[in-house]
Order: sequence, then C-alpha cells, then structure tokens
Amino acid sequence: MSDRRRFLTATAALGLGQFVLPAGGALGEEKEEVSAAEDLMREHGVLNRILLVFEEGLRRKESELSPDVFHKPALLVRKFVEDYHEKLEENFIFPEFEKKKRLLDLVKVLREQHEAGRRATDVVLRNSSPDRFRKEAARKELTAACRAFIRMYRPHEAREDTVLFPELHRIVPTKRIEELGDLFEKEEDRLFGDEGFEKTVEQVAVLEKQLGIYELSQFTPK
Repeated sequence: MSDRRRFLTATAALGLGQFVLPAGGALGEEKEEVSAAEDLMREHGVLNRILLVFEEGLRRKESELSPDVFHKPALLVRKFVEDYHEKLEENFIFPEFEKKKRLLDLVKVLREQHEAGRRATDVVLRNSSPDRFRKEAARKELTAACRAFIRMYRPHEAREDTVLFPELHRIVPTKRIEELGDLFEKEEDRLFGDEGFEKTVEQVAVLEKQLGIYELSQFTPK
C-alpha cells in the first residue's frame, strides 16, 4: 500500500480516522480517500455536465451559436473521458470481469459503445471547425452526432454506476481495489498534473457560465 493508505489503516485502528494525511503530507487537514469505483463514478459527473453543455448548444438557435459551443466540450470529452477515463475502464476494470467471466455481455456492449462514442466525437470535432461549421450540411452532421452521443452515454454511465461498479467490489479483492485506486490517482497526475479532476471540473464550469447554465437553481421547476 502507499504511505497514505498505511496511515489511513493505522489511524482507523487507533480510532483517529478524522485525522487524514493529505497528499502534501501536512497533518491536521482532511484529504478525501476515493476508491477506484468512486473515482470513476465522479468522473461520470463530469461527463454528465458536458452532456448538459451539448444539450444547451442543441437547444439554441443557429444564430446564437459559435463552433466553440461544441468544439470545446468535445475536446474535453476526447482528453478527459475517452483518452483517460475510458482507458482506465478498458485496461483495468473490464479485464477483471472478463477474467472471471462475469457480466460479459454488458462489458462487450460497454466496449463497443466506447468506440462508437469516439467516432461521434470525431464527427463533432471535425464539423465544429470554423470553416466547416458555416456549412449547413456539416452542422446537421454535428448535431446528429451530438444527439447520438447523449442518447448513448446517459444509459451507458447509468449501467456502469448501478451494475458494473457495485459488482466490482464483489469479484475483486479489497487489496486489488486499493491498488487500482492508487494507479488511477497516479495516471490522473501524470496526464493532468496535481488536482487534475478539480481542474477539469473548473473547465466545465467555465463552459457552463459562458452558456448561462451554471447556476443550479435555474433548473428547479417553478
């Protein structure tokens, strides 16, 4: 286990669980300990917020849109969701089920949907360049890809959160779950630097503010 996990284990045994060693090493500040599955689930929250950005772009009139409304969130999807989050699932989570021959049909569909999502993102990125976005045919192709992406990923991530990840704790030993959590944290730091998740959330928030959909209260029914 990492030094941080050894510390957590020791403090729990002593009844000192409220004192957690943060990444920086200073005692007295709380640091959230996130499991591998919880890490992936909160990243689904980032994806959901990106889907809301896409939906807002689709909702608006063409005269109100710039290509960045689609291009910037698609870049975040490519960088954070497809090249990071989904690679963790494909390289470390799905193989655990395949080795133990559990939920094989579900895992097969999830892998296929990852590939379909990347194809849709390719379409959005290609057609949201300034030159192509001016063409009506390109905009239609872009909006169709966005709608298909949203339509697929809402049930995709819901099935992972409610079926796949809960089952992971039943088929994988606790020690392996801890190892995966450490591995995910290191990969996040390697790709995005310190606080990579938090930085990505901030980027999504900037997009939401630009579109006027950041304030949560506006979604409350009257």
